[in-house]
Amino acid sequence: MTTTISNEFVPIIPDWPAPAAVASLVTTRSGGLSHDAFARLNLGDHVGDDPAAVAANRGIVRQHVGGEPAWLSQVHGTRVVDAAEFVGTASPPEADASFARRPGAACVVMTADCLPVLFCDTAGTVVAAAHAGWRGLQGGVLEATVAAMGVPGSDVMAWLGPAIGRRAFEVGGEVRDAFMANSPGAVEAFKPAAYGKWLADIYLLARQRLSRQGVTRIFGGDFCTVTEKERFFSYRRDGQTGRMASLIWLNPLTGA
Repeated sequence: MTTTISNEFVPIIPDWPAPAAVASLVTTRSGGLSHDAFARLNLGDHVGDDPAAVAANRGIVRQHVGGEPAWLSQVHGTRVVDAAEFVGTASPPEADASFARRPGAACVVMTADCLPVLFCDTAGTVVAAAHAGWRGLQGGVLEATVAAMGVPGSDVMAWLGPAIGRRAFEVGGEVRDAFMANSPGAVEAFKPAAYGKWLADIYLLARQRLSRQGVTRIFGGDFCTVTEKERFFSYRRDGQTGRMASLIWLNPLTGA
């Protein structure tokens, strides 16, 4: 069956009670210029796509963002950087999360099955974005991001973006063991699958991690990048594929 992907830019706008100063969006496959395995809005410049197409696709996204995206070189780690320090840099930093305290810079992470998490505080003074594959999630990238925001966890809200769903995320026992080593409650996020494998609920794992940081206002978490082929890129499903982006930024204050 042929996959039909729209040439119209159709982002997801997170449904969460973020303050008025906070804006965010998540791209889908729709609206770009890439072809074949990368059709159409591929934003990854490291996956084998035509660099000119990737640059054009990033330009399309930039038109819809109230700040310059601070792209990262993601390494499945826990480093968090200040987005304002890396806007427009020729060499993006190796990091898997960023934060911003003022308008002008947009935090951005790219995914194609890994979990993107957007953050803001209830006062609308700081935003952040984190890339949480299972290694980063287990290693503490969400905890590091909350710490970098510099506000109590009780003042933070989080939105869980498009990631591999719990019925598609098959992992080995070593992944389950890694999570349970420092979080016995993680057992709830793993269900037995065939041949000694496990089905992991990355959304539940993220909620557990955030809750331990005092973050209780958690939204989203109802996507599956693997099964929604027309909407999302998926590395697990396709191997060679593009990347979506999840972006969040602060808008300038207006009025008296």
